[in-house]
Amino acid sequence: MDFLSRIKTAYAAVTGEQIYSRYDMQRLAKFTRSKQGLRLTAQLLQQTDTLTKKDVGMWRQAWQMAINVDNPQRALLYDIYTDNLIDLHLQGCISQRVGMVKRNKYRLVGKDGKEDEKATDLLRKEWFDDYCTHVLFSRYWGHSLIQFGDVVKTSDGMKFDGVELVPRKHVCPEHGVLLKTVGEDWHCGIPYREGEFSQWCLEAGGKTDLGLLLSCSPQCISKRNMLGFWDMFGEIFGAPMRIAKATTTDDKERAKIENALENMGSAFWGLFPDGTDIEIKETSRGDAYNVFDRRIDRCNSEMSKGILNQTMTIDSGSSLSQSETHLEVFENVVEDDKTMLAYNINDKLMPFMLMHGFPVGGLRFEWDDAASFSPAEQREIERLLLEYYEIDPQYFIDKYNVGITGVRQAKTQPDSFFR
Repeated sequence: MDFLSRIKTAYAAVTGEQIYSRYDMQRLAKFTRSKQGLRLTAQLLQQTDTLTKKDVGMWRQAWQMAINVDNPQRALLYDIYTDNLIDLHLQGCISQRVGMVKRNKYRLVGKDGKEDEKATDLLRKEWFDDYCTHVLFSRYWGHSLIQFGDVVKTSDGMKFDGVELVPRKHVCPEHGVLLKTVGEDWHCGIPYREGEFSQWCLEAGGKTDLGLLLSCSPQCISKRNMLGFWDMFGEIFGAPMRIAKATTTDDKERAKIENALENMGSAFWGLFPDGTDIEIKETSRGDAYNVFDRRIDRCNSEMSKGILNQTMTIDSGSSLSQSETHLEVFENVVEDDKTMLAYNINDKLMPFMLMHGFPVGGLRFEWDDAASFSPAEQREIERLLLEYYEIDPQYFIDKYNVGITGVRQAKTQPDSFFR
């Protein structure tokens, strides 16, 4: 008996009621609790994905299915996305963009703009880092449905017992329903934007957004094909052809020649019967670089433009002035991601945490811009502050982890020094 059948049996034993249709699935919610949190994934009949070869025609068909107004289906398109994410250049572009956002420091502040350090410490947990990652990845997939675990009391406050991504192929964001089986009609889905399910999950991304991976997919498919063709070219033309011309008609002698030619790759010598002429045929085809490598470079640069809006922070550059311009463009992209993430946290996560009893009332999330200064810039700011203001020594003790016992007195030179 599978998990769902056991749940139905338990429900019937307690309530005396039977579950006959998918519309009754929500009545099973209290039986799929983990202490407090509802498990959306417990409602799904997940299956192993099939790894098949993808081409541009399949990508276009999947795109058409995803934008179907009557019954949008994203499963095939998500299969193509998953297949394309093994591309190392695409992985590098996404990791660079996500990493640049997550490296920034943040804080929770009140209406007076002062940081509430205890509240900020509530976010310095693994679950919040995972949540930010899922939200940022909605840029590339178009949508993310994030499920929260139980609220756990700790010695330093509260936390969620982890967050996880609801399998995207089981989510229909256009209509806000959870599909029990991949590919079923959305009318049979379980609503997650209302009822008890809405109390344990949050969304990121647009309802109809298909993400940046949509436009990167043709380049990934083309690049994978060109790499395969290049491997085939290397197999055919990479090694010189060995040709043996023999006058003998004896099958045994011919077998000896064939065996010697086959083993010449490692030994590169052979003992042949008299009258055998050996010829090494070098390939004259020298355009493989321009045909294959240039196309692969173009695919990489197109993906860099799609994800990073420029190329020189991950590809090779030609001049300092160009690289600085490209870096400025990339910083604008990162700032846009930071703004999107801050809106999501303030508009969705903070009210969600407050609903579950976290002490974050009246607070808002903001990025700590002071943390973006370089060490040289911070030293210059501190020098100017020390020149005009009295600074609490505790600031330097906490920041640099050094013990400050008092103000150092300037040494005076003895009178004999000037005589």
